[in-house]
Amino acid sequence: MTMSDETTRAELVHGIRANLEQFMHQLVQVMLVGFTIGMMRTVVPALSESEFGVPKDSFMLLTAFVVAFGLVKGALNFVAGRLSERMGRKKVLLLGWAAAWPIPLMVYFAPSWNWIVAATVLLGVNQGLTWSMTQNAKLDITRPEQRGLTIGLNEFSGYVGLALAGIITAYLAAALGARTGLLIFGMVTVSLATLLTLLWVKDTLPWARSEAARQKSGAGSGPAPRYPTGMGDKPSMREVFALVSWRDRRLAAITQAGLVEKFVDALVWVFYPVFLVKHGLSLPMTGWVVGIYGFVWGGSQFFTGKLSDHVGRHGPNVWGMWICGAGVAMMLLRDGMAWWSLSAAVSGFGMALLYPNLSAAVADISHPAWRGSAIGIYRFWRDLGYGIGALGLGITAHFSGTVDAAFWFVAISMLISGGLLRIFGEETHPKLNPA
Repeated sequence: MTMSDETTRAELVHGIRANLEQFMHQLVQVMLVGFTIGMMRTVVPALSESEFGVPKDSFMLLTAFVVAFGLVKGALNFVAGRLSERMGRKKVLLLGWAAAWPIPLMVYFAPSWNWIVAATVLLGVNQGLTWSMTQNAKLDITRPEQRGLTIGLNEFSGYVGLALAGIITAYLAAALGARTGLLIFGMVTVSLATLLTLLWVKDTLPWARSEAARQKSGAGSGPAPRYPTGMGDKPSMREVFALVSWRDRRLAAITQAGLVEKFVDALVWVFYPVFLVKHGLSLPMTGWVVGIYGFVWGGSQFFTGKLSDHVGRHGPNVWGMWICGAGVAMMLLRDGMAWWSLSAAVSGFGMALLYPNLSAAVADISHPAWRGSAIGIYRFWRDLGYGIGALGLGITAHFSGTVDAAFWFVAISMLISGGLLRIFGEETHPKLNPA
């Protein structure tokens, strides 16, 4: 290491307050990432039959676009972390926004549902690269004891953006038509995100390398995390993949929970709008019910992430799985806007408990030298849950002939997965369970 390298690393201070300007830029970025996926959430499935030619009750065809999204986003998460450790976070973020440019145009000109599926493939590329980078960048520049708060704020911003986009595009579709409304909203969002990235976002990889150097030299402060044993300074992608997926019991328990919780989001994306419109709600009112799920999920992460910095990750994660599943089951027990809104809020709160804290738990026990890769692999399995969950939803609804069975499929899956996490997981917070 040269003297200039040592000086540069000494100048890189970690912490939210010390890096507040860049932290805020990254929060704006993830809100725009939420806008991009949110524009495809309410209007597209609700109008799939009337606007895009999906035959009535074609559940497998309806779920195809979410299956495609999950497979692509999962794959891009897998490579995004490793790629960013070689070329930097900012370049990967820009690649993600480049993939989003054709999406609004494809939706506007779509002659059939196949175009929507193709647009969702590009959406998976966009989300896999951009959301991964906003999360990694914030973790790079903050301190270990701020990880719960950091990821909570990241997911708050993203999912509030998602909820707002669902509501705004529902009103735009009602006023201007689905295609025109989505085109205007999408082009404004992607243009703004690209411009802000070019002008104001910094690459945060030097902060991650600085932290790794301090850990290696023994100069790290605070309680020692329970890192997995037997990993070198530069493990291969195969070694990290095996560790996160099955070799380390704690990481495997977290990963399966991440995969299954995406069943809920796939259900909300595909079948909530169909279910609510069939029960007589207008498109804007459907947007509000789905939006309540997103608002509660996003807004609650203001404190659920920070809560885990004090009480630990394990309890909030397990209870989040069970509460979220209970909210899904509640949707079927009664009718009416108020009840459906309450049920959506319960699921959203469960998501807020588990979502930032599963990621924080992975970050807790992943060495900074390969943390980007570990988080990318966790996110690979987690977002593969979109594809697996949507496929399960389509099969369940197809053979039962009703979307109600899909709700029960998800609720039971969440109950079982939460139990597995409770048994095989453990507390990962370094202060509460140090090495």
